[in-house]
Amino acid sequence: MQGAIGWLFGEGPDLEVWQMTARGFLFFSFTLLLIRASGRRSFGQHGTFDACVTVLLGAVLSRAVVGASPFWATIGAAAALVAMHRLLAIACIRFPRFEDLVSGREIVLVSDGRMDEAAMRRALLTKRNLAEAIRQKLGDVGVEDVSQALLERDGKITVIGRRRDGR
Repeated sequence: MQGAIGWLFGEGPDLEVWQMTARGFLFFSFTLLLIRASGRRSFGQHGTFDACVTVLLGAVLSRAVVGASPFWATIGAAAALVAMHRLLAIACIRFPRFEDLVSGREIVLVSDGRMDEAAMRRALLTKRNLAEAIRQKLGDVGVEDVSQALLERDGKITVIGRRRDGR
């Protein structure tokens, strides 16, 4: 059995075309399983915490496909990454302060038509970045027409316009 697996998947960086192809099929299936085990948030939320596991998983598994890392060690490392992601997600659910540490908090950029320049500096955003987000959400209006603008934890800017009756 070991001989057939060795022939099919090869070993080391000198792989035949069919061996890389077999590894590609296997690791695609394995990655799909890992992503399902990791939970939907790893691709749905796109926060720094979730992007971290996505990038690392891709980097680790790509090494196994091309034979740059040992086959079983790569599977173990990928499984460990997914397990760690899942455990951290569970810890974030149970401990809100830990979630703030891992994922950060939203930053209020505009409140009642007034821009918070200190918050803008903390968020590393320029007035032009904010103006662009306002135009995309509300059209050609100014900051004074914004009830609230927040830099969300995933890096997107949410803009809430003032109601037409002035509130």
